[in-house]
Amino acid sequence: MTESKNSMGHLAALVTILIWGTTFISTKILLVDFQPIEILFFRFLMGFLALLIVCPRRMKGTTGRQEALFASAGLCGICLYYLLENIALTYTMASNVGVIISIAPFFTAIFTHVFMKEDEKLGANFFVGFAVAMIGICLISFNGSKMQLNPIGDLLAVGAAVVWACYSVLTRKISEFGYNTIQTTRRVFAYGILFMIPVLFWSDFRLGLERFTKPLYLFNIIYLGLGASALCFVTWNVAVKILGAVKTSIYIYLVPVITVATSALILHEKITVMSGVGTILALLGLFLSEHKCMYYSEEGF
Repeated sequence: MTESKNSMGHLAALVTILIWGTTFISTKILLVDFQPIEILFFRFLMGFLALLIVCPRRMKGTTGRQEALFASAGLCGICLYYLLENIALTYTMASNVGVIISIAPFFTAIFTHVFMKEDEKLGANFFVGFAVAMIGICLISFNGSKMQLNPIGDLLAVGAAVVWACYSVLTRKISEFGYNTIQTTRRVFAYGILFMIPVLFWSDFRLGLERFTKPLYLFNIIYLGLGASALCFVTWNVAVKILGAVKTSIYIYLVPVITVATSALILHEKITVMSGVGTILALLGLFLSEHKCMYYSEEGF
């Protein structure tokens, strides 16, 4: 892999995480008048339409196995992940969910090692970096408060981390098909939206498009739909294609760091000593896990 292509993969992952780390503000604003499933449906429908406009060409020649992988990715990364995360938040503390979901890179590493034939063997640096980052994320998330365990909510959060790891591995497999990344992302979105539809009937979903006449709501759904969905899922898939599922997923460690920084800049929340130390540890964990010794080479560790 050339150095420039490798750098492009890291840049794509970083851009993705920078945007995903700020989406909590938009979601928080929309939750005043929107249900979580409504936000989810509108943002991915908008993302799908945006990708269709950017690349209207149909993806031809897919096999049944390929379609099954597209459907699985849509179920995991678009539908189940967000539903499990949102439901978990109704049972347990947001800090619990933030910490638990941050273990997704660990599951990604395990699934990649078991199911992928490519050489992404894990070295000691990955596990050391994971441990350091998790300590930092815990400091950021709890920041002096006690961790209150709730079996249902915490297990749902673990489930969200697992399905995201599945999504990362599935997108790695999909990248090997050789199709355009925008086309494959659009196909995954389509399946994700289809899997969402039964949930819409089960919930108290309402179209309520008049709510978007408020500029604040319109701006934030556009940010989620075009930025956090259409753009970020494409850049994430590009990163996975270039770097692999494991190295890309490690960037998830940065989400709490971005959240702390955004809270300070936009919501004017104070950065405490504990959250500052946690931020440093999360960054150190990312550095250790991304170090070139993370993987075994042919010559040895």
